[in-house]
Amino acid sequence: MSSARAFRGAKIATHAVAAIVCGVALAGCDTLASLNPFDQSEKYKMEIVPEVPAEQLYDQGLARLQNKDFEGAAKKFSDLDKQYPYSEWSRKALIMTAYAHYEGKAYEDAISASRRYLQLHPASKDAAYAQYLLAMSYYNQIPDVTRDQERTERALVALQELIDRYPKSEYVADARYKIQVARDQLAGKEMEVGRYYLERRQYPAAINRFRDVVAKYQTTRHVEEALMRLVEAYMALGVVHEAQTAAAVLGHNFPDSPWYKDAYTLLKSGGLEPREDTGSWLSRAFKGFTRTASL
Repeated sequence: MSSARAFRGAKIATHAVAAIVCGVALAGCDTLASLNPFDQSEKYKMEIVPEVPAEQLYDQGLARLQNKDFEGAAKKFSDLDKQYPYSEWSRKALIMTAYAHYEGKAYEDAISASRRYLQLHPASKDAAYAQYLLAMSYYNQIPDVTRDQERTERALVALQELIDRYPKSEYVADARYKIQVARDQLAGKEMEVGRYYLERRQYPAAINRFRDVVAKYQTTRHVEEALMRLVEAYMALGVVHEAQTAAAVLGHNFPDSPWYKDAYTLLKSGGLEPREDTGSWLSRAFKGFTRTASL
């Protein structure tokens, strides 16, 4: 009797487990059904964006340029570049993107677009213009002489690259002039620092700055004062022959300069005359010197 009850109990338990398993399975089936990506209970519609003709995008960019919406123009040209890659339209769009950014004074974006153009199309008909936009984007960010001159140095490099790579381009003459402006700016920075040291009687440090102007930036408007300041600094240190040479070089190359009059007066106050030492670095620096430009 007990064996029969045990058998029936085991049978009931088996049925219960089977029911639970089935219930779990059915629940799992319902859950999976709810996650079925092919379930048609929700409809997904694919949106088809009509392709805008390249010429239309280009004209839209030009229209925005005409309305001085430079940011909008750059966006249109950028869209054109993305939608028609590796095409002639893409090339045109990229140079126009650089131009739109430049006109909008977004110089960093203009630099980036110009560099990309030059990397992709270095021999194209607009490559010189891309280099010009690159250089001018740096040039237009040149700060005053009291601040760091990194942008000036980059402008100088980019302008020189324009001349070296595209010597027959229409932008060379302007690049040459702007190189002189940039060099004058760098010389001005050196003069400012040199005066700072001179006023504090740190004569060797001052001489180094004025020497850089004389050696590197002879064609700038600062070279006359630099020579006079060298006379002053060398006299303060008692290096008489260098002071005399600086004054002699100044008088020979800029005889009508007011800075030469000051240098001459300073030497005379010490009982000295301008006298050139041909072995001096100053004399060698100005050998064959010709002032080719002035600002």
